Amino acid sequence: MPLIKRKHATIKAYVHDWLEPDEGAINLFSGLIIALVLASLAALALETEAARADTPMPAWIQGAVGWVNIVVVWVFALEFGLRFWSEGENPLHKGAAGRLRFLKQPIAIADLFAFLPELIVLLFFSQADANWLAALRALRLFRLFKLARYVPAFAIVGAAVKRASAPLVAALCVAAAQLYIAAMMLYFIEGASKPEQFGSITRAMWWAIVTLTTVGYGDVYPETVLGRIAAGIVALAGIGIVAMPTGILASAFAEEFRERHEAKQMKKSGATAAKARKD
Repeated sequence: MPLIKRKHATIKAYVHDWLEPDEGAINLFSGLIIALVLASLAALALETEAARADTPMPAWIQGAVGWVNIVVVWVFALEFGLRFWSEGENPLHKGAAGRLRFLKQPIAIADLFAFLPELIVLLFFSQADANWLAALRALRLFRLFKLARYVPAFAIVGAAVKRASAPLVAALCVAAAQLYIAAMMLYFIEGASKPEQFGSITRAMWWAIVTLTTVGYGDVYPETVLGRIAAGIVALAGIGIVAMPTGILASAFAEEFRERHEAKQMKKSGATAAKARKD
């Protein structure tokens, strides 16, 4: 049943229902938020180019993207205010203590960072230094977390990563050990002949990272025969660094999709059976 057709005892309940649609459902409000998030990220990309002195863009672009961001900031502030007000409909967040529990949630903190710093600047520091304001733009990345509320794909990604967290940590430990061993090997083998690149384990770390991840920029490389043999072994070992987390995440995604599909089918079957009994 569409959210708009539900009966609500209070306006607060109605607002809460609009702000928290059913899993996988997108209503008019959530669709607007998704569109604004995407628009703000596109505006950020255009703003970084329009602010350059050598940009080929017309001068009005910078002003236009600035107004887009102002609209986004105020809409997100309004959304958060409505969410905070209507969250009393959630039994877990009733009262002052419940509101504090709501504010401590990671998604609520991300919502605040998505608009509050820039809103404070707009209201109180509109003449702030341009370089400082440029650094503040990085906080707009928190707006991506807003998509996790409404886009099912983001929820699946989060659930899959959470499911695979323990194996991923194990894979990270293995990768860190390989990285350190590779850097240490080249330090002992190439450190004397190429001190600028391999003169310490920390200097050799860059080569180890580039090699083990199979990126291979080629800016740093061993020259001795023994060093090249060691580099070949490290390069082969690097295949496992990429393959291990890839396999873990692929398995977690498959499990998450399977369980969600089974739960959806069970819910559908239950609804069909209930309807048949009613008839």
